[in-house]
Amino acid sequence: MAYHTLRQEYMLMPPVTRAYTTVCLLTSIAVQLDVVSPFQLYFNPLLITQKFEIWRLLTPFFFFGTFSFNFLFNMIFTYRYCRMLEEGSFRGRTADFVYMFIFGCITTVICAWFVNLLFLGHSLTTMFVYIWARRNPYVRMNFFGLLPFRAPYLPWVLVAFSVLLGNSVLVDILGIAIGHLYFFLEDVFPNQPGGRRLLATPRLLYLHILTYFVLNVVTSFDLRHF
Repeated sequence: MAYHTLRQEYMLMPPVTRAYTTVCLLTSIAVQLDVVSPFQLYFNPLLITQKFEIWRLLTPFFFFGTFSFNFLFNMIFTYRYCRMLEEGSFRGRTADFVYMFIFGCITTVICAWFVNLLFLGHSLTTMFVYIWARRNPYVRMNFFGLLPFRAPYLPWVLVAFSVLLGNSVLVDILGIAIGHLYFFLEDVFPNQPGGRRLLATPRLLYLHILTYFVLNVVTSFDLRHF
């Protein structure tokens, strides 16, 4: 009974959030069990360009560390704000959400090429938080029940929390900068005089997403009837 409830809750997650968080969790499990090493996953421009280890363009976004408080904290934030974006301002716009993911990953990789960052998932999560916060400016929040504030201040509260923990704030600042760039190009600039939408989702991506959902519907129908 518990298994069916858990499976049902899992399948109720929006598809992009479900796919990303699942890959992140499986990556950490694989590292925890010594199936793969973090040294095979981290971002290294030299190994990418000289050894053609192209997978390092993606794997740094999937690893949040082995099981620990830091891992749990990051995964909760990733799941929460990724899901709230997908079910909120991106509801019914899966292709646009995937395109936001692509924009965030490409921009983060370009920036990481010039700074010393090994794993990039935290910056992507901070980008999610920033975009959600700017699109929900009147939501009231509190941090561990102690500090009340409005949503737009959340990314900066997380920066302060990183400072208190003694962590580097570079990944947080990078995520905020990329989130602000996306928010400006998608939400601000198109509404300015003479502005236009510069991040219009390619039609090909809409076609791929539509094909994916059609295949899912057909597969579900077949499974129920055979």
